[in-house]
Formats: sequence, C-alpha cells, structure tokens
Amino acid sequence: MRNEAREITFRAGADIGGTFTDIVLVSSTGALFKRKQSSTPDDYSRGIAEGLEALLHEIGGTPGQVTELVHATTVATNTILEGKGARTALITTRGFRDVLEIARLRVPRLYDLGYSKPTPLALRRHRFELSARMRANGAIDTQLNLAELDGIVGAILRDKIEAVAVCLLHSYVNPAHEIAVRERLAEILPAEIYISCSCDVLPEIREYERTSTTVVNAYLGPIVRSYLGALTGRLRSMGIKCPVRIMHSAGGLMTAEAAIQKPAYIIESGPAAGVIAGAHMARLAGYRDVITVDMGGTTAKAAIIEAGEPARTTEYEVGAGINVSSKLVKGGGHAVKLPFIDVSEIGAGGGSLVGFDSGGLLTVGPESAGSVPGPVCYDKGNETPTLTDAFVTLGYLSPVAIAGGAVKINARKARDALDATVARQIGRSPEEAALGIQAIATATMSRAVKAVSTYRGRDPREFALFAFGGNGPMIAIEIAKTMGMKTVIVPPSPGVFSAVGLLFSSIEHEFTAADFGSLTNETDERFEQGFLQLEARVFAALEAEGYDREALVLERYSDLRYEGQAYELTVPTPASADDRPAIPLALDNFNAEHKRTYGHAVPTNPVELVSRRIKVRVANEEAEGADPWSVVVCTDPVSTRKATFEGLGQVDVPVIRRGHLVGQHRKGPMIVEEYDSTLVIPPGGTATIDRFGNIVVELDI
Repeated sequence: MRNEAREITFRAGADIGGTFTDIVLVSSTGALFKRKQSSTPDDYSRGIAEGLEALLHEIGGTPGQVTELVHATTVATNTILEGKGARTALITTRGFRDVLEIARLRVPRLYDLGYSKPTPLALRRHRFELSARMRANGAIDTQLNLAELDGIVGAILRDKIEAVAVCLLHSYVNPAHEIAVRERLAEILPAEIYISCSCDVLPEIREYERTSTTVVNAYLGPIVRSYLGALTGRLRSMGIKCPVRIMHSAGGLMTAEAAIQKPAYIIESGPAAGVIAGAHMARLAGYRDVITVDMGGTTAKAAIIEAGEPARTTEYEVGAGINVSSKLVKGGGHAVKLPFIDVSEIGAGGGSLVGFDSGGLLTVGPESAGSVPGPVCYDKGNETPTLTDAFVTLGYLSPVAIAGGAVKINARKARDALDATVARQIGRSPEEAALGIQAIATATMSRAVKAVSTYRGRDPREFALFAFGGNGPMIAIEIAKTMGMKTVIVPPSPGVFSAVGLLFSSIEHEFTAADFGSLTNETDERFEQGFLQLEARVFAALEAEGYDREALVLERYSDLRYEGQAYELTVPTPASADDRPAIPLALDNFNAEHKRTYGHAVPTNPVELVSRRIKVRVANEEAEGADPWSVVVCTDPVSTRKATFEGLGQVDVPVIRRGHLVGQHRKGPMIVEEYDSTLVIPPGGTATIDRFGNIVVELDI
C-alpha cells in the first residue's frame, strides 16, 4: 500500500453518531478501509479530522490523496433538540406575528393534560411586523416602506439578534418585498447576522409551515456555518483540500456552501445516508421490499423501501424529542415542510440507560450514556448499566474489546453493575435480567418498525429486515421474530454502513414554483412553459455551482389535489411523449396515486395545480461504479464462548467471522463478530452469505 500511495486516490465518508464517529475510505481500486472512534461532542469536527488522519496513517495514505469528503452530520438536529440555536428574529406581514404559536392547533397525544406546546424558536418580543402586503395573485396591496424596516433594525441590534427570518405574505407568488427586505438588511446589519428568506427556503403556500421552516433555517444558520467552517478549516490544515459534500434529509448531496445557506435541509442528514445505502444494496441483492433498521449507540431508526425506493415525505417536525413520523403525530415540534426520507426514530441504542420508572417498571432509554462516559463496560466512570452492558452479560458482545481492539471491554464490571442495579431489585440472576432488558429494547424497536409499516397499511411479514449500525445486527433477529418477518439481511461493514452509503449518493436539489390554479383552465402549452421557466432556474443555479448542463438529470413533479381538498399529492409529471398532451398524463398519475393513498379516486372531479417541482441530480459516475463489497473465505479457527438465550440457557456457541459463511449454511446459535458490529443468531436461524457479501438469515417462523 505504501509503495502505491502516489497512484491511488480516496473518496472519504464521515458519519457522526451520538457514540461513535465512523470514517470510511474507498480507494480508486475499490478497496474499503474503515475506522470507528468515539465522537467528540465538544467539537464534532475534531473527531472527523482525527479519525481521517489516523486512518490515512494506518493504511499509508496521505491527505493529498483524498479527492472528496462526503459527510452526514447530526449538528442541525442536536441544535434544535438541545435548544442551542441562534438568537432569532422574525420579520413578517402585519397581522401574522403569532402564526408560529397558533400553528395548526394539533396535539401529538389526545387527552394528555401535561401537553405543552413547543416554544417558538423566535420569541414573540423578537417578532416584528411590516405593513407591506402582497395579494394571493402577486399584485401589491400595500407598498413596502423601508423606513419601517429601519426602525426594526434598531431593535434587532439592541436585542443582540444573531439570525433574521423574513416571511412575508404570498411571497411564494411574488418575492419582490422579501428580496427588497433582504437587500436592505444586508446593507445595514453586521455581516455576521444570518438572514433567511422564505422565498429562498420554501416558496410554497401555507403560512404556518412556510414561516416555521424559514425560522428553523435561520435558527440553524449561524451554528451550521460555524461548524462547517471549523470542519473545512481543520481539513485544510491537514492538507485535505477536496470538495466537502453534505448529505441532506432527502438522501442526496449538497455542497457545504449550499448547506450553510439552507441548513434546514440537513436536519436528518445521518439517518438518510443509511437508508440510501440500504436501498442500493437491497436492489443489488434482489430484494425490492425491505424495512431498514439502523441502531447505534443513542438512537434507532427504521425506514421502509418499496419497489427499491425509500418512502419520502414533506410532513416533518423537529424538536419533539424522538421523531415517529409527523404524518402520524403532529403538534409536538416545529414544522419543516421540506423533502425528507421518511424515517421513524426512537430512543433505543447500545448506550440506552437501564433503570426503573416511578411505578417500578424496568425501562431501557431514551436517556443514553453517549460516547462519554459510555456504557459501564467501557470503564470510563459510568455506573448505570446500559443495553450494551446487557449484551456483554449475555455473552453476545466480546468480553475483551470491540472496534478492532480500540475500545476495551470490562465484562466483570458490566455484570456487577447489572446485578446491583437491576437483578437484585427483581430477584433474578444478571443473565435473566439482561434477557428482560433485551426484550424491552426489542419491543421499543418494534414500535419504530410498526411506525413505517403496520401504521401505514403495510404488512411487515411481506418485507425483509435489513439491519445495520453498530448494534442493529445484535438485536435484529429478535425484532424480526417479534414482527413475524422471516428474512434478515446484514450487509458488509454494517457498523459503518451509513458512512459507506454516503459514497453512493449523488448531488441532488429540489426546486419549487407555486402556480395555483385549475388544470381545467390550463393549456398544455402554458403547462409546459411553467416547467421550462423552472428548469431555467435549475440550470442557472447548478451551473453557478460549476456543473455542466449535460451532467444534470431532471425529473418533473406536480402538486395536485381535487378542488375542495386541503392537501395535495406530489406526482411524477413527465414531458409529453408520442404527441400525447402532458396534462392528461399528470391527471392519470394523480388519480392513480390518490387511489393508492386514500383508497379511492374520482377522475371526473376537477383538479387543481398547487406547485411545480423539479428534482435535479448530478450524475455521479464514481458512486454508480463503486463496488467496495468483498468477502473472502476465512480459514481462521472458530472460537467459542458462553452465551445465554431465552429457553436455552447458557451454552457454548461458535464465534465466527463473516468469511466463515462463504459457501456455507450454518444453523444458530452462533455469533458473527466483525470489526464494526456483531451479529447474534439465536436457535431457529440459518445463515448464509450472498455474492454481494450480505449475511442472509432465514428464520424458522
């Protein structure tokens, strides 16, 4: 490797989790190198830089060989969850000052007397009104008076505001007033004050969602700008001068500069990467319908993939604790009406703390030991047992070390903590208590799987379970058994799978143009002209980022609804073909989607156009041609250790490597131990390995 250092280049992926930061390098020859290390919550950019430096040193590479860094970050999500965003002001149309608090009058849990609405990210005393008013057709009702704005600026400076959101009535039709306000603010405010306009972030109807999304964007702006500035600065000082791409919530990539302008787009950056990688691998392996489960040290995420494509949504709320899809639960957080991969997230991970609630019931999470101090078995000062300590006590996790020896394990300390804190309280052995803890974690995780399947009319028994993350394979088969699922797939490098998935993504953006009206009165020529105008914006924006028009792949969509409906459906709207008018094609797609979503359609009903959308992707030949998955036959001796299973007790089980499964069909119980994760196969499971390196476990259900 050292002799070839000058001839080889690397693409890097970096995924920050609550406990570990995962770093991967894929070489120009297709080789995959990986590293897990503890996250650095005081400055997450430090963990990435240190991990990259250590991995390059380990393989004999140099910083100059890194040609691209793709990053998934939890900085935006954590900023909102922890309430540590910028001091934010809102400038809005007179009469709309309280839109954020009125919201949609929805509550996440009926009959919950303890429910409290989330505090707006822009406090009322920091919300200012302008008399300027735009009509719904884009005509000016009341002219903008910039003298009013000059008075507001004084209050902004006096209150030490760090970010300003601008959301004026009907700016999605005519943004002239917002643009004028933005330009004036940029002239008279200090450059460090972040400015965000709804016409740039979300030019769509619905005042609350548009205002909330713009305020969230402003609230995150200075934090994300500072973080990405620190990250790129560290990389440059190391000698890594390649482009930095950021995963956004819909599963595509955006430049670091674009992420600074639209930080609300990267709220679910990390979870999206794993789902994209899961969809890619599942398609390769011939599985079109899968449910992904990604369990790390702090949280667990589930998503559904149908016909090879992840489910997506624009109905999302952030700041409600753990998200369980705002299509089902609304009113708990701040609305962000942007494209997201539909992920249900729940507080269950290897670091989830074990204890008892006020009623004496055993609980697992949602509080986590995090990376510092971590589980008891890490021997870094924590004395409260976690799910990881239960796995160690059961014999599932190595009693010596994980992550290639980088993280030492004190099995005795884990067992003693579990005994003192839980087992003695319930009159059971530590192993019996650990089985109970695993059962509770399984039930909690199953809720996330149900949220993306049974709660949406899908039968999970018709899907395969695709498990990854540092702890996903440890508990995946128990989840599958609970849900009646017969097949579990564990990809290669499961513990860093999301980081690898970053390298399979492409640069993607979505552009929207509001154009409200009845399709009955629309002509095909005008319908086409509206898309051509939006395409002109797309080309201008992407060419400004340095991309050739020939490299862009565009997809057209329309937001349509029956007249009288309050909400629309987004449907593909291809350009007319074979001389068939485009509007009938759009209507056919809409009626089909309406029937699929709601169970009925009325093709004779008039249909309204609400918005046009164009999704643009920059072809990524390196990602599309990459294939870092390879597994070689392992000839090392098979070791054994004692492990405890429900109904079987403590038995000696083989501990194998993934390579031991090549060409084999092995029956459980057994443990597959890898650098970045551990797969536990209980009795009743048969494991083999496919040509892509996936471990496929068939269950006797």
